[in-house]
Amino acid sequence: MSTTVKPIRIIISGGGSGGHIFPAVAIANAFQRRHPDAEILFVGAEGRMEMEKVPAAGYRIEGLPIAGLQRQLTLRNIGKNLLLPFKVLRSRVKARRIIRRFQPNVVVGVGGFASEPTLKAATGMGFSTLLQEQNSYAGLTNRTLARKARTICVAYDGMERFFPAEKLVFTGNPVRADIEHIAVSREEGCAFFEVDASRPVVLSVGGSLGASSINRMVMQHLDFFRENNIQLIWQTGRWMYDEAVAAVKAAGVGEWVKVHQFVTRMDMAYAAANVIISRAGAIAISELCLVGKPIILIPSPNVAEDHQTKNAMALVNKGAALMVPDKQCGEQTLPLLAELLQDKGRCDAMATACRALGVASSADRIVDEIDKLIV
Repeated sequence: MSTTVKPIRIIISGGGSGGHIFPAVAIANAFQRRHPDAEILFVGAEGRMEMEKVPAAGYRIEGLPIAGLQRQLTLRNIGKNLLLPFKVLRSRVKARRIIRRFQPNVVVGVGGFASEPTLKAATGMGFSTLLQEQNSYAGLTNRTLARKARTICVAYDGMERFFPAEKLVFTGNPVRADIEHIAVSREEGCAFFEVDASRPVVLSVGGSLGASSINRMVMQHLDFFRENNIQLIWQTGRWMYDEAVAAVKAAGVGEWVKVHQFVTRMDMAYAAANVIISRAGAIAISELCLVGKPIILIPSPNVAEDHQTKNAMALVNKGAALMVPDKQCGEQTLPLLAELLQDKGRCDAMATACRALGVASSADRIVDEIDKLIV
């Protein structure tokens, strides 16, 4: 008499930005490589970018009616915040239904709006959970969920400040495979973006959703790039793309400034760049450490507990990056960039220090920990 072995099932929950989605997909890909017959279900937030990006990566996703707390207290946002408890309650009810139907072996939380109701529901129903904390300063949601989580995967030292030490496993942050193993040359990257490999190239990225202060800084100083013969690959994000294209055209700097709403080939962009200007999201920093290029970090001020500044300082304190506060972005960034490009010794030292902080194979390390929880 034959018996049918049920496939392993896992739920991965979180999202809201590329910083949560890309590592979640990296974990799923690593798990699928190890367990080809596994069933993987994502749970995200309705209307957020994971509802598009996850299916594009080949995985099923279900959405919860959850939203985040609005920190700017406009009349409209106050109304949204008043509705938040009801959305949380509805999301937990829906998450319970999803979990009961799917019957996962393990539920993984990667941060973002949807992870709280999903993991709360999972632990309340007796399912094993694993948290992946990306930042050097743990968010409130993961600190709350940690008490009932079985394992907490972290990317920075000293996280016992926030979590029970016996649950911590240092894994680093998962990054996209094409970034972890960049297989293209600088010349190929420059050709891809139609920039001249014999001249300096700067990459400016503000995260998957863009960064208005970085974009404004570039837009107000477009002549800087022509005057200093510096080429810029500029990822604007969706909201300021059209304005940026118009500004570059009006300034006549299209030879020096290449505008992109979203860079799909980050491996090519990183390969081409001599210096990178970036926000200080945890996944961006993890990618940059593996890439090993000089970095100017401009932390976003619009994040919980100012965690991007803490992420940035973890690199600055080890000589692996420079940091400019968001408020000083417009005045300080480009003079610092010009100074850095003139100092090859400093660039080389920063790149070496940055590479020393890179953690490879993080997704596989996390899958090792998921496997330990499978029953």
